[in-house]
Amino acid sequence: MTVASKAWKRNGGLLVNDLAAETPEQHRCNYFWKWRRRPAAGAVPWTLVCGTLLFAAGLISLFTGHVASDLEWYSQRLVERAWYYKTYRSYRFPADVWRSKFSNFYDGCSSRGPHFVPAVPEQFSQGYLLIATSGGLNQQRIGITDAVVVARILNATLVVPELDHHSYWKDESDFLDIFDVDWFIFYLAKDVPIVKSVPDKIMWSMEKPPYTMRVPRKSEPEYYLEQVLPILLRRRVVQLTKFDYRLANNLDEDLQKLRCRVNYHALRFTEPIRKLGQKLVMRMREMTKRFISVHLRFEPDMLAFSGCYYGGGDKERQELGEMRKRWETLPEISPYEERTRGKCPLTPHEVGLLLRALGFGNDTYLYVASGEIYGGEETLKPLKELFPNFYTKEMLAGEELKSFISFSSRSAAIDYIVCDESDVFVTNNNGNMAKILAGRRRYMGHKRTIRPNAKRLSPLFAARNQMDWSTFARKVKSCQRGFMGEPEEMRPGRGEFHEYPSACICQKPSNYSDVNENKQLKNFDRFLNESRYVYAGIEQSEEILLKQVKGNAENVPFSDVEEIEHDDFLSD
Repeated sequence: MTVASKAWKRNGGLLVNDLAAETPEQHRCNYFWKWRRRPAAGAVPWTLVCGTLLFAAGLISLFTGHVASDLEWYSQRLVERAWYYKTYRSYRFPADVWRSKFSNFYDGCSSRGPHFVPAVPEQFSQGYLLIATSGGLNQQRIGITDAVVVARILNATLVVPELDHHSYWKDESDFLDIFDVDWFIFYLAKDVPIVKSVPDKIMWSMEKPPYTMRVPRKSEPEYYLEQVLPILLRRRVVQLTKFDYRLANNLDEDLQKLRCRVNYHALRFTEPIRKLGQKLVMRMREMTKRFISVHLRFEPDMLAFSGCYYGGGDKERQELGEMRKRWETLPEISPYEERTRGKCPLTPHEVGLLLRALGFGNDTYLYVASGEIYGGEETLKPLKELFPNFYTKEMLAGEELKSFISFSSRSAAIDYIVCDESDVFVTNNNGNMAKILAGRRRYMGHKRTIRPNAKRLSPLFAARNQMDWSTFARKVKSCQRGFMGEPEEMRPGRGEFHEYPSACICQKPSNYSDVNENKQLKNFDRFLNESRYVYAGIEQSEEILLKQVKGNAENVPFSDVEEIEHDDFLSD
């Protein structure tokens, strides 16, 4: 008996109706199309019937004015349904869970466009922009990225951003302790003038200290031009505080590409961090040709903030409840409702079961990026049983980690490097590290990134003791369609740009893909164009079925793949 089977038997294995089972509506549609494909001998061709109906409708519409439009609507519904079922049946779970066969068709592309004007020299800029970031490493990374774009919008000189020393993590690291500041300034020289500090002569000439303000979240470029620029022109130096997610998600293409140049090229870690990170990657590669990295994110602060419950009784409720009081603005929430909405991180055991169900064997090597796990070794034990080749930075680095471990951002930067270099990256929440790394891995060649579809996995894990392992694995794969990091999951406008940097990912020229051994690749362009509708249909079908499982047979309106986002705190 395999380790997965033993763990399954010991811990219980959700009895839900089979996601592959047909609803009555699907049955009727399938019956209709079966009848259409195999007409009886001598039957009137379907095209002739449709043509006759439309011709008749056209004649009738001359008298009524509305019948034709109604018939046209029904006709479109039938055509869409026919196409949908044909495409849905052709969709399969990725054959290779380690790598997408379509990843070679894409490249990151963030070069400056022909109309992108070079940055003005510092002396001719509109003033100096000071930025105070907020949060942990990756939340601050988003703030720095957007700060460069805002400086470009304002035609201002950016002063190297100030990192947050007062957040939950209390990290005293400055920008130059984490990022290569000279490279940052040099790489972006053609985009924005950047200096390490405001020149003394400017500071001495100021009658008042720099003007400090906080802009609203997700502000449009127009807001900065109308509200910030006049103050900048008047005061010469402006400081924007708590700068995280202060710029709109959707910008024009040149500014989106600038975001990518900052995030994926200019923000390079310092040499000591890069060296240790690459050492850990090499040590993993010495043991195995390929490995998975998991951002477990099961620390006490994360669980307290999420408001979820994990079965630890009164002790858990009291400990996490007290910790949750640190955030005075958090509302009272129902742990059950949060779980059904997909807001709760999976437990380490659930992460292990997910990976085994997707097809990763127990000989797979796991690198786990995490801080202090709530429940300690007892919580990690089931995951280690499922994946004995379990490693962390502490296990791989030993004494070399001493100078980093007391600084949460520097320590997180090492995890960032190893997760970025892994063959498969698995997120366990939709926080900032998950978003940033998912976006970077897409930009760098669509390396496999798996995001648990927590909303649909939740009922499976809740009742897994009512089905055997093979049924559970099949249902997990069904739930994970559209969440496996396939290129076709990228759609303009989906989610945060930092997670889905669509403006910075280009399809390679068609002559590049001479690899047409597989017939599916011959229609690759059509496949890409149609894929977004496939996922929308899958989500709709699964939503209806899950409603039926709960005993709610009401009709569910169409919705696209739902974006599940935690608050920004969950962005380490």
